[in-house]
This record gives sequence, C-alpha cells and structure tokens, in this order.
Amino acid sequence: MGIVLRVLLLLLGVLVLPFRLPAQSAIVNRVPAVAGTFYAGERSTLRSDLASLFARAHPSASHPHLAALIVPHAGYVYSGEVAASAFNQIDPNAQIENIFILGPSHRVGFDGAAVYVSGNFLTPLGTVPVDTALGRELIRRSPLFVDRVDAHRDEHCIEVTLPFLQYHLKRPFTIVPIVIASDDPNTCRSIARLLQPHFSRKNLFVISTDFSHYPSADDATRIDAATADAVCSNSTDRLLAALQANGRKRIPGLATSMCGWPAVLTLLAMTEADPDARYHRIQYRHSGDVPGDDRSRVVGYHAIAVTLEQGNRSTGFELTKQERAALLRLARSTIESRVAGQRIRNVDERELSSALKTPCGAFVTLKKSGQLRGCIGRFDATKPLYRVVQQMAIAAATEDPRFPPVQKGEMDQLDIEISVLTPMKKVSSIDEIQMGKHGIYIKKGNRTGTFLPQVATETGWTKGEFLGHCAQDKAGLGWDGWKDAEIFVYEALVFGEKEDN
Repeated sequence: MGIVLRVLLLLLGVLVLPFRLPAQSAIVNRVPAVAGTFYAGERSTLRSDLASLFARAHPSASHPHLAALIVPHAGYVYSGEVAASAFNQIDPNAQIENIFILGPSHRVGFDGAAVYVSGNFLTPLGTVPVDTALGRELIRRSPLFVDRVDAHRDEHCIEVTLPFLQYHLKRPFTIVPIVIASDDPNTCRSIARLLQPHFSRKNLFVISTDFSHYPSADDATRIDAATADAVCSNSTDRLLAALQANGRKRIPGLATSMCGWPAVLTLLAMTEADPDARYHRIQYRHSGDVPGDDRSRVVGYHAIAVTLEQGNRSTGFELTKQERAALLRLARSTIESRVAGQRIRNVDERELSSALKTPCGAFVTLKKSGQLRGCIGRFDATKPLYRVVQQMAIAAATEDPRFPPVQKGEMDQLDIEISVLTPMKKVSSIDEIQMGKHGIYIKKGNRTGTFLPQVATETGWTKGEFLGHCAQDKAGLGWDGWKDAEIFVYEALVFGEKEDN
C-alpha cells in the first residue's frame, strides 16, 4: 500500500482489509486489526509512543469523580495527544470494576448494539480481559444487544483506546466492548436505559468518537465547537439539533459532524436528568494541526470528561465484589436450609465487613428459567444488611403469595438477585424520575406499590407505562392512580448470581 494512501486511511479513520471468510470455529480472543497502521505494532515502540503522547498531554484536573470520557479514535499521529489528554484524567491507581467502551460501527450495519462476548481483546501490550458474563447478561436481557463477532473483528474504534488504558492504569481492569450501529435516537435512548444501572461510581464509560470529517481547518474548528457546546449542555435534544444544524449549512467537504454520535447520544441519555453530571472540555485539535498535513480536509478530535460533582449518586454506600458475593452465598445457603427444614445458621459478625453490617433496606428476587419465582423486600433501614438479606431470602422463597413455596428440588434451577436500597425521597414531579436509576414507591391511603429500578430496564417501558403498571398492578389504584398519589423514588445496588459468576 502506498504511503500516501496509508496516511489518508489513517486520517479518515478507515482501514481497508482484504475479504476474509468467517472462521470455522468459535473466536476466543479478538486479535488486533489496526496495529501497525493506526498505532505501532511492536510493543517497545508502542510504549515509547505512548510515553511521548502522555508527556505532551493535558494534566489531570483532579475531578471529584470521573464517570465518563469522550475520546478520539484515529491514528495516533493525528489524535493520540488528545486521547492521552482524556485518559490522563483517570487516576492511574483507580480501582475500576468495569470500563464500558462504546463506539460506532464503521463497517457492519445492523440494528442495536453488538457486545463482544467471545473472549478477550489482544493488543501489542498484552491481553485486555473482557467481562463476558456481564456482556452475555446484557444480551439475555434485551434483543437490542446482540452477539456479532463480525461487528468487532475489523472495527478500530474500541481497539485504539486500549493501549492508552493499558499504559496508564496501574491496577487490573476489565472491559465491556460495545459497538452501536443504530442511527435511531429512540434506540439509543433504549440502550441507555439498559446500561443506566451500570453507570455508577464503580465503573467508567469511555465513548469513542471523532468529530467533523473532511471540512477545511477553519470550518472544522467552528463546527466542532458548536457540536461540543451541545454535548456539554448535557441534552440529547440539543445534540441532535446541533447535528442537524451543521448539516443544513452545506459546509464544503463535511461528511459528518461526529461519526460516533449514537454512542455520545447514549451517554447523554444516561446523564441528562442527573443534576450531579458535569461535562468538561479537556482538549481540541484537528488533523490539520499536524505539521505539514493538509488543512483543506481535516478531521476534528475532542477530549471531554464527565464528572459527578457530589462524588456519588445520592449515597456513598457501595459494596465490593467480595461483599456482593458473600451476600449471594448467604441468601442461597439460608434458602437451602429453610427448604430442607434445617436450622438457619448464625452468622459471626466478626467475620463481616462494616458494609454488610450497615442498616439497609433490601429486596431478594428469585428467578427460575428467567421467570420470576418470588420477590419480597423491605424499605426501612433498621436492621443490618446481612440479616435483612437472610430474612428476605426466606420470605421470597416461602411467603410470596403469588407463588407456592420453593421446593428443595428447585434450588439448582434458581437464580438469586439482591437489590440493596437507598432511603426513599418524595418527588414533586415525575420529571425527577430517572428510568433505570430510580425505583418508585406509590402510596395513596393504605394502598402502596413499588417497582425496583431494574424493572424499567428489563421491560423497556416508557415512564408512563412504568407508573401506570405500578399504580394498576401493584397498588391497585388503576392505570392513572399515580396522578393523585404520593410518589417516592429510591436507588438500588443490584447484583445477582448470573452477573457475579
């Protein structure tokens, strides 16, 4: 391939590969597709390049809590410094449970989002572990998430971000790689609702996108500023309006204002109703800033950080993986003892962390073959969490009036999910309800009903349907009964055996 064509392909963010037949056996690890073109393919050279990029990058602004980054994905010679400035905002010693990386599908068309669940990602710097169990759970929960190896095989938008993370982060991390192909804003909003429970203090979201493609340098600077203004407004409507306005200007050479806008829109749909979310511009450059490069036809690159100013989402209470696993084991062993007619074992509190002894409300949900088999909980935070989990596990298995008691022979077929609740807060407007983040509690007289936050995620209901079903099916108030009832919201730390396995 000629040097001119190679440089042009790097600039455009596109790599042309020869046609390859699909593999005959299952793919285990995703091998690099653009090593040696977008970035150095040899380990020592790549590390040297990254050291140089981070040395020139903007320093960390020491944000109170970094929730997401918007980063470019072109060849490192063009966008590498901007990408390094974005990743430099991460505390290198941060303990991050999962890094969700969302980007556009440049080569494969389909509806929805493809999650890579066939194995790990490989780069010249080594292996990046993929949380395949969580990815499969997303696919199981909604048809919007699909297992499409072909959507990832030659896609560069996720791959080019990984060496930055491998070089910068000092602690182990896992990723959830998601390529979004849909150009329907409503589909993006639905994907956001499904991902909302994972937009939390323990995770980081990385959104991979370049900005304007192929206008002149001066036009790119103006267009990209307008698009970034819309992104930083934290409004899906303003972003869509800005993209449409840019298109109507008929700017010479402009092919798109943002190649990864569906991924950015998905992020905005998760943050726009959160008063704690703040967008911060870190750095802007375009390919014409590279000495000697063509300024008549450029691509723009922004680094943007998203923070949660209060440092958490209404409560500082968190549970580690080990603490969640301990609660799940406790719930299962308690149910097994009850259905077998055995005495429930006493728990030695000296062996428990302080979080497990903290007074909290909680729900325990049982599922069998994906279908509800029992769910009971309590809101009041008057007993230690581990005791509440024990009590609610027994209640879900034996006292839910909708189902017969669980039998001993069913235990191997049950999946257990626990929802640890934050205190309830009364809302004055349903605009305060964030789908996927908030559970609702409706109260009128002596009639009450509740839905956990994940109900909105699993059903894909609109807010009106969420309220209507809760009022009608749970509180017995009729479909519109919520309109003159008291409405409370709460949040939940939700985890289950399928996810944690």
